[in-house]
Amino acid sequence: MTTRTTTSTPATTADYVAALAPPLRRIAEPLCSLIDETLPEATSALWHGHPTWSLGDKPGRRPVCLVKAHSTTVTFGLWRGQQVSDEPGLLRAGARTMASVKLADVSGIDRALFTDWLRQAYSLEEK
Repeated sequence: MTTRTTTSTPATTADYVAALAPPLRRIAEPLCSLIDETLPEATSALWHGHPTWSLGDKPGRRPVCLVKAHSTTVTFGLWRGQQVSDEPGLLRAGARTMASVKLADVSGIDRALFTDWLRQAYSLEEK
């Protein structure tokens, strides 16, 4: 008799973070907490398999930011990140108007900088 292991798809942002390997979870937990604290008006939900914070009533409607784990890094992305002031030049341009930063450990999270980025991104999406 063989034992079959099943993995379930996370249903919430908390489930997604809890399912991460410990090194990635150590980055994602404080990052998600920072986003929740900075954007209390936003709703977090899994959209396209990763946590996304949106201002709309449905996931992905008026999205502001995302957190996505990879094998050794966690990406923090802003939908309109190319329109956000980024004095240190850490955000990397992506598709359309997106920009993101890859985090290899928790020390990459500058609370003041990320809070500023989130407030700018929220303001752009709120208009």
